[in-house]
Amino acid sequence: MSQSIYLNLPVRDLNAAVRFYEAIGCRKNPDFSSDDSAAMIWSDTIVFQLLTHDYFLSFSNKPIASPATNEMLIALSFGERDAVDQVCDAAVSAGGQTNLREPQDMGFMYVRTFQDLDGHVFEPMWMDPAGLPASEAQNAG
Repeated sequence: MSQSIYLNLPVRDLNAAVRFYEAIGCRKNPDFSSDDSAAMIWSDTIVFQLLTHDYFLSFSNKPIASPATNEMLIALSFGERDAVDQVCDAAVSAGGQTNLREPQDMGFMYVRTFQDLDGHVFEPMWMDPAGLPASEAQNAG
């Protein structure tokens, strides 16, 4: 079995969150979804597990971070630069916000941001490793 990442994200409105994540390219796995959660498959190894607040709190004794705080930044890589803009456009069309900071265009790498309905922040990015400056390429390898 390959190693996978399941990101458990608290959401206020499960149905709205499912629609949002479908809009940005996820598909729902009904086998691992219920009235309290939805498994939204991003890739073969990454799943966003959306959990209602009450259900999320059954796994932790810590309070849920407010949308005004940053709990983490979730970077998503794309194989094409245009896909970064497309996912940000889809996020806005589904009710999210984009460009929480200025897009970063370094030629070999392009990064934008969007926020889902519950304030979770994503950084879609594209990078061409062949375009890395020599000093960056040495540090990456």
